[in-house]
Amino acid sequence: MPDTLRPIRARTRGRRHGPITRLMSPGDMGQMLKPFVFLDYVDAEGSGPAFGFHPHSGIATLTLPLTFDIEHTTSTGQVDTVAQGGIEWVVAGSGIWHKARALNGSKMLAFQTWFALPPSHELTEPSAIFLQAHDVPREGPITLLLGSYAGLHSPVDAPFDACYLWVQLRGGERWTYQPPGLHNIAWTFAQSGDLEVSGERLNRELAVFEEGSGALHFHAEGDCAFLVASAAKAQQELALGSYSVHSSAAHLAAGERRIQEIGAALQQ
Repeated sequence: MPDTLRPIRARTRGRRHGPITRLMSPGDMGQMLKPFVFLDYVDAEGSGPAFGFHPHSGIATLTLPLTFDIEHTTSTGQVDTVAQGGIEWVVAGSGIWHKARALNGSKMLAFQTWFALPPSHELTEPSAIFLQAHDVPREGPITLLLGSYAGLHSPVDAPFDACYLWVQLRGGERWTYQPPGLHNIAWTFAQSGDLEVSGERLNRELAVFEEGSGALHFHAEGDCAFLVASAAKAQQELALGSYSVHSSAAHLAAGERRIQEIGAALQQ
């Protein structure tokens, strides 16, 4: 056991609404963890909830389907499929509408994360890319969702400094995460199993660590799967709309105008 443990400053089981647990929002944990501002965990039987056309602006979204495939459609006319274990990466920028539906599977497990885009990118043209499972970097227990870690590099070109990992440990295994570079914020979500970190046990909980650069020491008390993330904390303010997150009221108004225009065109 290391001499110094990086303390946990906040823990939450989130708020569950049917099959979706909201673990982080821009108005709560997202204020501490930006550019990470939103995290949903989906745990549904059968085909799960439907996600019809809905808009975003000012953010990027990363969706990780663990047990099913997704068909994704955007208001730009792009239609793609990402298989389980792949990544759906959407940069909403100045505004986009999209929808998704599950294609198969009797158990629907997935994560969706929102990132606040920096002012230089929050009103750029929208885009969407999809990584199949074989394109997502993996080594040992680590799956790299975003950023770079231990010689792995994500194909996703994110305009902020962050590292995002999916980790699977067998019971009794230990693993240490040393946040890279200038990363001063970090968090984890224990999706399954009992996970010990910083002297505390997590089970289906999100934990936010004290700001700093200290390593995180994980111990799987049984077979565990968890997210762990770190970043250089974004300094921008968060201006919040119903579907949008921007760095100022003026940029929020511009993004909301654009998604209204796209919505009107879709209705026609």
